Amino acid sequence: MNKYKPTTSKRWLTYFRVTTWTVALSLSLTACADKVPDYLGAPIGGYNHTSAAINRFSVNRGGGSNFGPYGGGNSQTCCVTMPVKWRPGLKVKVKWEKDPDPFAYADWPEKRFSKEWTERSKEHKTHYIRNEVAVEVAPYEKLGIVNVHFLPCDQVKVSAGATYLGRPDHPYNYPIHMEEPKTCPTL
Repeated sequence: MNKYKPTTSKRWLTYFRVTTWTVALSLSLTACADKVPDYLGAPIGGYNHTSAAINRFSVNRGGGSNFGPYGGGNSQTCCVTMPVKWRPGLKVKVKWEKDPDPFAYADWPEKRFSKEWTERSKEHKTHYIRNEVAVEVAPYEKLGIVNVHFLPCDQVKVSAGATYLGRPDHPYNYPIHMEEPKTCPTL
């Protein structure tokens, strides 16, 4: 007999304890089922109002998708934890990487995906710009999609309501095609 193998009665006792705790925990959780949670996971979407490509972005470390120039609004990723009720001063941290010249490869003389083209692509990536900013979230009545608006001059706006671009109740109805000013304001 293996001295490290528990006896049948010990295995049954362990099974009984685990089952008892599982049932007790389940019953205690169902007692709270009518309570509205303070926080929920919300999908992340966004709009790129600039000529740069947004290669990747995140909201409070929850990943968002990528957008070409003047694009977005068509996809969502999961998720960022947000309060169910908006409160004054609510902020999120937005990180993003952008390619200021997303169509540069079209003018490269190297054969696509050749060794030389790949080397040029690696060099091109050194010009990507990474940003991080804490952004106030626009007031919302009901939590919905967390939409990040990437604006010229590396400005960012965030909404989290049950609305979308183009609706009268959306807080940021900027045109999708916005030109970069010659000089950006200093913050």
